[in-house]
Amino acid sequence: MHTNHTNKKHKIIYPELSYVITGICFDIHNKLGRFNREKQYCDQIEKELKEQSITYKREFTIQNTGNKLDFLIDNKIILEVKAKTYILKEDYYQTQRYLQTLGKKLGLLINFRSRYLKPLRIVKIDTDVKTKFV
Repeated sequence: MHTNHTNKKHKIIYPELSYVITGICFDIHNKLGRFNREKQYCDQIEKELKEQSITYKREFTIQNTGNKLDFLIDNKIILEVKAKTYILKEDYYQTQRYLQTLGKKLGLLINFRSRYLKPLRIVKIDTDVKTKFV
């Protein structure tokens, strides 16, 4: 039985911009290593974004919540930077809440403490769709 796989393809959200952002993060991780503070990584990210003329907002405060996200890049991608031993479910949920509140489609959660950088792409969950988990 032949199935049409073209209908099952998932479209990658903002592939070019997310590729540039993760490239910046890999470069910074290679340059600074994994034992710096979150602020040092964010300072370097900000410097690189400026050099590449990418628009961004740093420590963007979400209205009515008081929460601050690390970066909102090109008014499209939320970038959350961590420098901790492990990424926790709470970190994922935090990024997902930011996506929901701001109505953005993509968040990148990056932990610079990891030996090998593994950017996590977090896609906004469509809350209008009822999903049954089995």
